[in-house]
Amino acid sequence: MRFFALILAVLSVAASHAQPIPVPTLSARAWVLMDYATGQVLAAQEPDTRLEPASLTKVMTTYLVADALAQKTLSLQQPVTVSERAWRTQGSRSFVPVNKGVLVDDLFKGMVIQSGNDASVALAEAIGGTEDAFAAMMNRTAQRMGLKDTHFLNASGYFEGPAPNHYSTARDLARLAAALMRDHPETHALHATKEYTYNGIRQHNRNRLLWADPTVDGLKTGHSSAAGFCLIATAKRGPRRLISVVLGTASEDARARDSLNLLNWGFTGFDAVKLYDKGQAISQLKVFKGAQNIVKAGFAEDFVVSVPRGSADKLSVQLVSHQPLIAPVAAGAVIGTLKLAVAGQAWGEYPVVAQEAVPVAGFLGRLWDDIRLFFQ
Repeated sequence: MRFFALILAVLSVAASHAQPIPVPTLSARAWVLMDYATGQVLAAQEPDTRLEPASLTKVMTTYLVADALAQKTLSLQQPVTVSERAWRTQGSRSFVPVNKGVLVDDLFKGMVIQSGNDASVALAEAIGGTEDAFAAMMNRTAQRMGLKDTHFLNASGYFEGPAPNHYSTARDLARLAAALMRDHPETHALHATKEYTYNGIRQHNRNRLLWADPTVDGLKTGHSSAAGFCLIATAKRGPRRLISVVLGTASEDARARDSLNLLNWGFTGFDAVKLYDKGQAISQLKVFKGAQNIVKAGFAEDFVVSVPRGSADKLSVQLVSHQPLIAPVAAGAVIGTLKLAVAGQAWGEYPVVAQEAVPVAGFLGRLWDDIRLFFQ
């Protein structure tokens, strides 16, 4: 099971306790600041309000293209014939030729770097056969990720007018961005690319933060009359990566300013505390009816949590086992919950997973544990 799927189970507590500096005042209608490693929401405003995402839609399209490349149902050097429907798509474009073969590599770069709607549709048709079928794939993937307030109608996010049935939320988009970076890190360099030239036309990445802050390396801009100006931004400073999502600002300047203010606040107002290493056994939990009677518990990735600056020494942890644990236990299965508190105040709950598989015991072992369970 991918670690991101586990993170969706996090019951994040917004960082409203003991914050060293106040949350910045932003112009965006809805926004979220999320810690990438844990899914911890540091601050938010209207994070679950359904809004049109415009070209932020392409983050899901990118995820599915990356999936297809990983599964080898698509290859970067594969030519895709651009349909007239894809070629006629309006809005931001990559200027790909109609009825001619264009390499997947060029379409992918055109979509990610230039936000090309035409490239998005061409890729969607290459994977799904039709854009409608691809949109159904997008929605199934959103459901699998647990994005309950997200629904897509197309691959690009472009519509000639309002499209209220095409929506997402700041929280869902932050989770989607985290999934893309975690499951397909090979795509990340594309999002940090400042410009791309195709068909003799050079276009620049619309994410202004790539020029304003060297720690920013993604991720996606969006704009429409219905959605306003939107931006998913991510930056890594030291061991910590943050993801900000701002939706519904009034201008390109506003979305860049809001995003940078939010990232700066998150990095300066919080300390990164690494509690556990990837694969580290933080405890051994009791297992019934298994070939062994204990299982190592921990995290699938380094566990780094953000706490208000200066409060690391006030952090306490409590591991709660999901008892009774009954074999078989699969490696990666959620078997407990790590509860964090800062200065005695709840700070978040995070799923702990089995570091190893525990197969079922033989008949006598199972019988003995049946007796033990009966008297518990």
